[in-house]
Amino acid sequence: MKLPSFRTRLFLILSLFAVVPALAVTVAWGVALRKAVPLVSGAGAWQRVAASGSRVHEVMRNAPLSPAQRAALRAHEEELALSAEQSQRFSFLARRSVPVIMFSALVVLLMLGVLASRVAGHLSRQMSRPLNELVGWAELIERQEPLPAETRVRGAPEFRVLRERMRTMSSALASGRTKAVETERLRAFRESARRVAHELKNPLTPIRFALARLKNDAPAGLSDVVEVLDVETSRLDGIARAFGQFGRLAEGPASDVDVGEMARYTARATIPANIEANVTVEDQLPMIRGDHDALQRALANVLHNAVDACGDQGTIEVRVGRERVNGSDGVRIAVRDSGGGIAPEQLQRIWEPYVTNKPGGTGLGLAIAHQTILAHHGSVSATSDPASGTEIRFVIPSTGVAGDT
Repeated sequence: MKLPSFRTRLFLILSLFAVVPALAVTVAWGVALRKAVPLVSGAGAWQRVAASGSRVHEVMRNAPLSPAQRAALRAHEEELALSAEQSQRFSFLARRSVPVIMFSALVVLLMLGVLASRVAGHLSRQMSRPLNELVGWAELIERQEPLPAETRVRGAPEFRVLRERMRTMSSALASGRTKAVETERLRAFRESARRVAHELKNPLTPIRFALARLKNDAPAGLSDVVEVLDVETSRLDGIARAFGQFGRLAEGPASDVDVGEMARYTARATIPANIEANVTVEDQLPMIRGDHDALQRALANVLHNAVDACGDQGTIEVRVGRERVNGSDGVRIAVRDSGGGIAPEQLQRIWEPYVTNKPGGTGLGLAIAHQTILAHHGSVSATSDPASGTEIRFVIPSTGVAGDT
């Protein structure tokens, strides 16, 4: 058997809470009135007094009385008859008034019932509509569907707060699911990269040894072939190192990192002389608790991309400044190049592994940088304009890396 809706049940409960007590009071009042009115009227007592007075008068009429006594007796007889008559009239009216009072009580009860139903209907709507809406929202969250746009819904202020909390919860769950999917995807990429690096390094080591001997023993006619082998094996070795770096998170003990000094050194070591480099570091930056080598590799990968974007000449700006991260101190690193920029459709994919526009590139440089910054509980972002180049930004909190003790 299907139960009535929540609104119907709520309406019935609220109505019964108002009507049932009123009905009980009305019935009790009617019964008490019906019993009490005859007692209040005193009709029976007056009738007994009238009967006993008549017997007394009959006796007194035959007794020898003076004129004054007879006059008093007649006056008393008239007063007694008038009182008995008034008592009978009051008793008659009392008996006839009980149905009228009961009818009036029923009318009042009916009016109270109508009023109670209106109030119960209003309260049930005010409570059932928001609750039904929130139940629907819970189903949308369960199905991982977006919540409806903000609308003006009447109801208690507590329901508005509950809606806001459910929107926040939905956003947090969606963000958590996205992060979980991204983490699982990166884990799969890292595992693949680790396997590829392992499979490349195993044959590369003896090949490099053999190539070193071949350089010494090969005849002059094979010098070009040996050079090609040397270049390609070096390229494969670089690919293996890149895959190996991507296949592992930031490792090693955490330490305090001077990000400003790290940025200066990495810029000097990475940016060639034909490209103008401007490094700006704010004073009194907070130290970052993290893996120095991993952070330096991440910055170096971004600078390598900036150098490739500038070509033979250009300008690269490195700015390091203070940043607030979730209410705590942090550091912001921004690298801007004067290259040709990145197409908008490619900008959102630059952090994905194996995405590259460079011939011979692995597409792992920015993916490694992204992975490293996330391991330090930071965030990455990028903007690009063909007229002004590309800017990559890292924001890193001063707290420790994942797994730091």
